Amino acid sequence: MRKGVLEYCILSVLSGGDAYPSNIINRLKEARMMVVEGTLYPLLMRQKNAGLLAYRWEESTQGPPRKYYSITEEGLRFLAEMDAAWQELVDSVNHLRHHQIIKQNQS
Repeated sequence: MRKGVLEYCILSVLSGGDAYPSNIINRLKEARMMVVEGTLYPLLMRQKNAGLLAYRWEESTQGPPRKYYSITEEGLRFLAEMDAAWQELVDSVNHLRHHQIIKQNQS
């Protein structure tokens, strides 16, 4: 489940614009999701191979060229599907929690 959530979060981050892997990690950490490069890179490669992401090399003034990732049209469609699935999951959990709280209050 964690892998799926991370893949969702990566697509969400990239839906806001192209990013370098360390930028992606920083955005995830800002959201209190602890991710290391060893976890991120395989997910980026998997999403690229699935056609959800693309990348480009950009020269850097502070070292070697950097690989910037972007979300593809297919990635945006997949993200929209994941948004809907996420909302269904949240609604289901909230429904269960709401009924559990009512049961507890009736006891």
